[in-house]
Amino acid sequence: MSVFKSLPTPPAAPKKPISDTRHGITRTDDYAWLRADNWQAMFKDPSILDPEIRRHLEAENAYMNAAMEDTKPLQKALFAEMRGRIKEDDSSVPMKDGAYAYGTFYVTGGEQPRYFRIARDGNVADETIRAVLLDGDKEAAGKAYFRLAGLDHTSDHSRGIWGYDDKGSEFFTLQVRDLQTGQDLADRIENTGGGGVWAPDGKSFFYSALDENHRPSKVFHHILGQPQSEDRLVYEEPDAGFFMGVGGSLLDDFIYIDIHDHETSEYRLLSTKDLTAEPKLVAAREEGIEYSLTEGGDVFYILTNDGDAKDFKIMEAPVDNPVKENWREVVAHKPGTLIISHMAYARHLLWLERKDGLPQIMIRDRATGEEHAIAFAEEAYSLGLQGAAEYDTDIIRFSYSSMTTPSQLYDYNMVTRERTLLKTQEVPSGHNPDDYVTRRVFAPAWDGEKVPVTLLYRKDTPLDGSAPCLLYGYGAYGITIPAGFNTNCLSLADRGFVYAIAHIRGGKDKGFSWYEDGKMDKKTNTFKDFVAAADYLNQQKFTSYAKIIAEGGSAGGMLMGAVANMAPEKFAGLIAAVPFVDVLNTMLDDTLPLTPPEWPEWGNPIDSQEEYEQIASYSPYDNVGAKAYPPILALGGLTDPRVTYWEPAKWVAKLRDKTTGNAPILLKTNMDAGHGGASGRFQRLEEIAFEYAFAIKVAEKM
Repeated sequence: MSVFKSLPTPPAAPKKPISDTRHGITRTDDYAWLRADNWQAMFKDPSILDPEIRRHLEAENAYMNAAMEDTKPLQKALFAEMRGRIKEDDSSVPMKDGAYAYGTFYVTGGEQPRYFRIARDGNVADETIRAVLLDGDKEAAGKAYFRLAGLDHTSDHSRGIWGYDDKGSEFFTLQVRDLQTGQDLADRIENTGGGGVWAPDGKSFFYSALDENHRPSKVFHHILGQPQSEDRLVYEEPDAGFFMGVGGSLLDDFIYIDIHDHETSEYRLLSTKDLTAEPKLVAAREEGIEYSLTEGGDVFYILTNDGDAKDFKIMEAPVDNPVKENWREVVAHKPGTLIISHMAYARHLLWLERKDGLPQIMIRDRATGEEHAIAFAEEAYSLGLQGAAEYDTDIIRFSYSSMTTPSQLYDYNMVTRERTLLKTQEVPSGHNPDDYVTRRVFAPAWDGEKVPVTLLYRKDTPLDGSAPCLLYGYGAYGITIPAGFNTNCLSLADRGFVYAIAHIRGGKDKGFSWYEDGKMDKKTNTFKDFVAAADYLNQQKFTSYAKIIAEGGSAGGMLMGAVANMAPEKFAGLIAAVPFVDVLNTMLDDTLPLTPPEWPEWGNPIDSQEEYEQIASYSPYDNVGAKAYPPILALGGLTDPRVTYWEPAKWVAKLRDKTTGNAPILLKTNMDAGHGGASGRFQRLEEIAFEYAFAIKVAEKM
């Protein structure tokens, strides 16, 4: 019997058929009208949204609110629990850099971080010596949405660049702050990617600018005091399929211009000895070849997959001529051991790698070549490598956690190999790791592969098939979902849920080949792996099909749409956050913000009929059919430039029209936010509480 009772009549979006013919194939889209013609302008000014579209989204929100009305007490309880696990006046351990140490802290009740600095060896607990450089709560006052992009200081510590987005559109404004007086200079840079890189003298900086399609396509050099219109164009990337980023070296010797899509990269370097020079190419882009640089004094260390090094290797090249012909191998490729990132310091080279789904930090003495690892013994865990803000150091910083172990922050001496515990994540309302179990199990896939699944549940949870389960998945872009500590999911575990993460193909959980086997023409492996995880959890009685609520966001939302079409009977409900479900239409529209850079991941259906047909075979929106769908909650953001609001809106309209069952299909559109949802730390908890309330309601566990 449905737990959703006495609902009003759901909105029925009118059908306004529009036909499109490609490669001799004609499709008709009944709901294309939900895409606003003025979407580019609307990202910056949501008030200009077409009134008919706004009325429809508001009607959907009203229906969603009616369906979830009886969960409001539960939402409040969940929110209180989650908030109770957060140390409200938390402070980071400041990172030493020159005469100062920099960090962030929150105040009780505050939504936004505050950036501070103290003397290098000052006592962070002494608030009287903590200089507040940027107060996020003050800057966010009166704004429905506000997201900070950080604060980057000059080498002499006199000024800082800070950025913000106050619409959720991810067009960031940069400002420059005098760190002594706390006053902002007149400089104001609009439509940026969110950060800047200072020149060594602190009188100018470099930044990437977003074009009208939200692509970072230009790097500019801004001199303090001059208007943005006079900024010098340093480099422009003409290929609409590539993104750009700008960064700097720890030694302040170079400005890096990083040009990349999802499988190919290229670097250009600008020496800070001549800021007016043209950036020099390191190695010309070759399709499928990736590389990244870190400076090591007289050499660059280059992480690359060149030469069939699928799981990457590390090369070095002279800093004065780092062209590809001069690359020399220093860390060999090891099939099945993926090198994720690398860093270099005066006496050490280090890298983060993953083998058999688990990470470890490797350290090499640059003088002797001796290597050692920082590793842990738990069955599933997460490592974060923060490194250091200074080049001439033997001390680096890393974090460790597991599904049951709160995050721990360490300083590590690369010479003595001593670990110093700096901080353990506090859970004010209390947390006993011994009350919970974390496991790593392996689900057999259709082709014999083993899909890792990380589990968290209370020790007293019955494993007889009666426990509800929230099964999370992503599976795209090579992104690995870490098995780290998450205080929010404890609210589910404490209500008898098994919380599960399916490490499906499309991520790099088991190496680069795990990613390759979940993209392009092999994309359906991602969906099949997720269903295999559900099958395994059902067969092993961790849960049952009637109790599994699946969850995914963005590309993971596509996963939700795909498995809803493939195996709706195996899920009690689905939560799809900002779901990328209208894949074919989006990949056919090269005017959308991220379409051309996405073609290496999904395919280019404009030029290739084969890739058109591949995408059409699984695109969730195109494959909605006459079947009984389970309860579905879709969430969108009005100003989302990544997954535009009309994707979940169209999907829900079509699902509701086609379903043969009576389970509710709900759409919640955040009218004041974009891809990441609410920006404040407690506002975000309210959204998670809402999603969990839906899961609990569907599992009939209220």
